[in-house]
Amino acid sequence: MTQVPSLIDTPELAGRYDLYGIVHKGLRKAQCALLGRLGTADFENSAETAELLADLRALLALAASHVEHEDRHIHLALRNHAAASTERLDDQHEDHRQAFLQLEELALGLERALPKRKAAAGRKLYLAFSAYVGDDLLHMYEEETVTAPLLWALFSDAELQAIEMAILGSLPPEKNMTFLRIMIPAISRDERAAMLGGMKNGVPPQIFNAVIEFAARPNLTADDFADLSGRLGLAA
Repeated sequence: MTQVPSLIDTPELAGRYDLYGIVHKGLRKAQCALLGRLGTADFENSAETAELLADLRALLALAASHVEHEDRHIHLALRNHAAASTERLDDQHEDHRQAFLQLEELALGLERALPKRKAAAGRKLYLAFSAYVGDDLLHMYEEETVTAPLLWALFSDAELQAIEMAILGSLPPEKNMTFLRIMIPAISRDERAAMLGGMKNGVPPQIFNAVIEFAARPNLTADDFADLSGRLGLAA
């Protein structure tokens, strides 16, 4: 179980480059939304259940990918410093991997359950997913309050940005787009404008336009998209 640091000790960003904040906001929002849907689901409704399980598997695949990126890039960078250890983080990530396997087994059990057992199988899946989400929320909190300050102490902002660019460069375009779909609606208007404004100035227009049309516009409220459009000069 992740030990929660005192809230009093939560560090301020103080203008430092944040590797965790935006992607964690996306994962938190997506996980909590799915947890709510699992809580209200009618598991005897085959169409609703099939859609839920497809969304669950897609989110777990994204979470597994996120864990892998942190292992391969952030943890590796930390291990290259004698002052840093990733043993605790690695153990937590292994717990996540075991949870992904358990959740897939429960999803299969729900699919295969007899009609009269669907509700019970769905409840097992709901409870297991709620336990995973709770553990992951604590894990992400620890990364942002313990690991992030360690990264700031060991690396410059330029080095942290290079780590993030290595992560982004390792992803196929469709996986990048999937992450953007959960991140863009989960962050503040200022964060959204800063992130997409930087993208507008740093990527080819066709890529930026695809992000707006397939990740931003479908996933933002009308007011939020109007705010973004005004800040970035987007076409209506």
